[in-house]
Amino acid sequence: MAGKVLRPGPHRWLWYALGGRLPEAHREWVLHDVTSKTWLWRHGLRTTFLIGPLSAVWLLLPGPLGLRLSLVLLALLVGYFYSFAFAEENAEHRLTKHGYDYGTGKRIRAAAKAEAEADVRERYLARYRQPE
Repeated sequence: MAGKVLRPGPHRWLWYALGGRLPEAHREWVLHDVTSKTWLWRHGLRTTFLIGPLSAVWLLLPGPLGLRLSLVLLALLVGYFYSFAFAEENAEHRLTKHGYDYGTGKRIRAAAKAEAEADVRERYLARYRQPE
């Protein structure tokens, strides 16, 4: 990415994590957020901000501790499962919300993956397939 990418402040990032749209100045940061090598970790962090508070509230409900812990565990498992099952769709939705064409994120991630795999293949061939 050329130039300096403007990161959102904590309050704007929280709004973004909850599904909100950031100002135009943060458009390139959104692209970086959903196409970087760590995009799935970032997605998981945003998901935590959505299901974490709800899970904490469930711990405070009256009832046996084992039941409350089971409820929280089940909620976390289901929440993270569905979140990661639709992570690519979520990323594309965030990008279209910020003015990018649908499929931009997937295309950029695929290109980066192909570049990394080509580098690995090149190193493999140089090491193990030397001409005789």
